[in-house]
Amino acid sequence: MGSKHPIRIDLFDDEVDSIRSFNPEDQLTIKQLEKGRREHLLGLLRDHQYPASTSSDWQNFLEGSSKLSVTIAPLEDGLWLKNDEQQGELAIIPEGLLFGQQVQQKRRRQRKATRDAESIISNLTDLNDGSPVVHEEHGIGRYLGMQKLTTDDIEQEYITLEYAKGDKLYVPVASLHLISRYSGASAEKAPLHKLGTDLWDKVRKKAAQRAHDIAAELLEINARRAALKGHAFEIDEIDYLAFSEAFPFEETPDQAQAIETVKNDLASSQPMDRVVCGDVGFGKTEVAMRAAFLAANGGKQVAMIAPTTLLVQQHTQNFRDRFADWPFEIETLSRFRTPKQTKKTLVKLKCGSVDIVIGTHKLLQSDIKFKDLGLVIIDEEHRFGVRHKEQLKKLRANVDMLTMTATPIPRTLNMSLSGLRDLSIIATPPAQRHAIKTFVKEWDKALIQEACARELSRGGQIYVLHNEVKSIQKMTDELRSYLPNAEVRFAHGQMSEKELE
Repeated sequence: MGSKHPIRIDLFDDEVDSIRSFNPEDQLTIKQLEKGRREHLLGLLRDHQYPASTSSDWQNFLEGSSKLSVTIAPLEDGLWLKNDEQQGELAIIPEGLLFGQQVQQKRRRQRKATRDAESIISNLTDLNDGSPVVHEEHGIGRYLGMQKLTTDDIEQEYITLEYAKGDKLYVPVASLHLISRYSGASAEKAPLHKLGTDLWDKVRKKAAQRAHDIAAELLEINARRAALKGHAFEIDEIDYLAFSEAFPFEETPDQAQAIETVKNDLASSQPMDRVVCGDVGFGKTEVAMRAAFLAANGGKQVAMIAPTTLLVQQHTQNFRDRFADWPFEIETLSRFRTPKQTKKTLVKLKCGSVDIVIGTHKLLQSDIKFKDLGLVIIDEEHRFGVRHKEQLKKLRANVDMLTMTATPIPRTLNMSLSGLRDLSIIATPPAQRHAIKTFVKEWDKALIQEACARELSRGGQIYVLHNEVKSIQKMTDELRSYLPNAEVRFAHGQMSEKELE
């Protein structure tokens, strides 16, 4: 520093501002803090032969004659003004630059004593008059909007909720955190609770008990699986190599890693509980087929569960094609099977003549008996409920479990991260696999004709999703008029098994 240019040194005022914010009348404390900080810096400057003055504000500094001045201001970065009209060149130096450290700034949110109507409405933008909401203490009611009420000569805004028998509950805006959106059945069918009864307390206790029961059941099953020894498969490397080499594609690095991990899990005495996560077409099914081969070749039965009948049919065909050279009997259980066929399959499962069975939730029925179940494969687990999946585990506490999914549910991810379940991720797409492109457009006949023609010309198939069963025939006829040379069929869940098949 020198006397050639005016210099202003700014002290950080976080402590001063903090005091002003919380106690505006305590000016004595503010002055004491300002004086102490200034005097400390002035003393240091004098010790280094830099006499300085103090300035109360910017204007006071400009009008003063001192070339070096100390004041308090909320400034973190310094600056150099080279062409100031009044003072010439000017340097402004924050305290942090002098001492080489940053004074901690306390960031505070501006709090208002009251919340205006605008902020309340923005928090309830998804609610219309009549929308069901849940009050933490009083249960399910219907939102009737905002209303101003006067109590003890003070006018405040309240959220109005209507309950059974027309009872009204006025909730102060300060208690907005007690209200949440109703996420049960449809809004029209949402029940209304009655004020002044213990019905809501009973509902909450029942829900808490059910959550506790399921949590305890999950804990017990996983504890049993960890304590008991499972079946360690003896892998015949020659047979496994022959089966693997029949795979018509080259494994991606992620897929090969997942296959090797599952193989090691099956060879271990610890029961497997692994989740294989990967996008559609990334090769999860081949991982399942390798696991099924190891289990079936080791003398155990394999059960594969898929969420839909059509997916069961697809898996059955793929498994039969892949296992065509091996002496394993593969059966299916779904609503496409006649009662006679189903009964015959159940008998064969019980006596052990069926090696691999692929089915829907029919496999979860109590009358399903296996002779020696060793591996359970679940496809698209997010389509099944917690009870369904845990019922499978109860078939045998030491059964090996393999789950395949493209969209893992939060519960599965949580269990994987916490170590209750192992996780393998297939993130590498197969060679020459193109990313799926999605376009959102208005319905346009020419565009649809062009897109469908492109797909048909390459020998592909087209899947059209329609949102209404009663008009699906009309949509099919319209598409037939667009594509006269294509075979167009429709299918929906209300059709009979024979028609669907």
